[in-house]
Amino acid sequence: MIKWPNDLLVSGAKLSGILLERGAGDAVVIGFGVNVATHPDLADRPTTSLAAQGVAVTPAALLDLLRERFSHWLERWRGNDLPSVRAAWEAMAHPRGTTLRVRLPDGGQCEGTFDGVNADGALRLVDRDGATTLIHAGDVFA
Repeated sequence: MIKWPNDLLVSGAKLSGILLERGAGDAVVIGFGVNVATHPDLADRPTTSLAAQGVAVTPAALLDLLRERFSHWLERWRGNDLPSVRAAWEAMAHPRGTTLRVRLPDGGQCEGTFDGVNADGALRLVDRDGATTLIHAGDVFA
């Protein structure tokens, strides 16, 4: 499952993270971190690795697969097929209606139910009163 905005989970445990940083001009630097053989023990969240999930893969083979899949989705994005990219992302995310808590960059928190992502990738969170809040940065907990 994908945890907005950039973590990949297996049975609720973090397997991988993806970081994006804007470079010069329109360039974007992308980093993938995948727990292949081991995983850290973190106090605030469960973690796992491919090996712990019974997947034996070499880093080189994993890199080849990541390169192939990334190229596929990048081509769709560059072809302005953003609706299908967003739909595929949402199909792997928390189900709509899942209660989420978000730790915001300023230290505050908010809670609501997941209502997908908007066109620019912001998390849509609906509070108890039915108001929608757009979250552009934060750490999400289910």
